[in-house]
Amino acid sequence: MIDMDKVNVEILEQLQSDGRLSNAKLAEHLHMSETPCWRRLKKLEESGVIESYQANLNRRKIGLGVMAFVQLRCSDHSQDATREFQRIIEDSPNILSCHNTTGDDDFLLVIVARDLDDYSAFVDSVLRKLPGVASIRSNLSLREMKASSRLPILL
Repeated sequence: MIDMDKVNVEILEQLQSDGRLSNAKLAEHLHMSETPCWRRLKKLEESGVIESYQANLNRRKIGLGVMAFVQLRCSDHSQDATREFQRIIEDSPNILSCHNTTGDDDFLLVIVARDLDDYSAFVDSVLRKLPGVASIRSNLSLREMKASSRLPILL
């Protein structure tokens, strides 16, 4: 666990706002010289606090108009079925996230598709073919009120 002092928190907040921020600009925002800023940044990267950098895209502007929240219940929890299930999930770019959950269902997935026909085809060609799946329940997003990948950083 890395020490999350005020400077590290500020580095993470700045980078969550603008992942393309140069070290020089980051140091300027933090009122520190570039070398100590770079060292702190490298330490955050090497420790795994910062996993990667990416551009956040507007899904609608690239033609992904449907977002579905899918609950899956499995009947087969064998090691082989679980391994194959995980492989298919990881290989499916339409699946943004998959969580093993408590409650009546085993998994909660967030899935995007171009439209309802595309989503229906995805359900038929991918979800219904997952090993051990006993039931699939979909909830379609009617309106996205908040979407963020920013995490609150606590001291």
